[in-house]
Amino acid sequence: MTMKKIFAAIGLVLLLQNAWALDIREAKEQGLVGEANTGYIAAVQMPASAEVRALVADVNGKRKAEFERTAQKTGATVVQVAQRFYELAVQKTEAGNYYQDASGSWKKK
Repeated sequence: MTMKKIFAAIGLVLLLQNAWALDIREAKEQGLVGEANTGYIAAVQMPASAEVRALVADVNGKRKAEFERTAQKTGATVVQVAQRFYELAVQKTEAGNYYQDASGSWKKK
């Protein structure tokens, strides 16, 4: 098998893997994850599947990095940036999706 074919096969596997992977929009629509009051996402139903846990870890890792960059640029704390992000995320949460209120209870918008 040539290198070109190997790279093509790897690319196809990655493409198919992404097609099967749960994305944040789908997970929210299915009620599996919601906007946590920390600025991150969290599983709404426990125990969460391995796929949901992986999605939460991936999204939250990216959010944390962005919160840290924004805090560094603005002089705010990471917690302040995350809190503001949470406020905006709740405003943008679509009807039927979940978010946590200040006490940590899940609410359906």
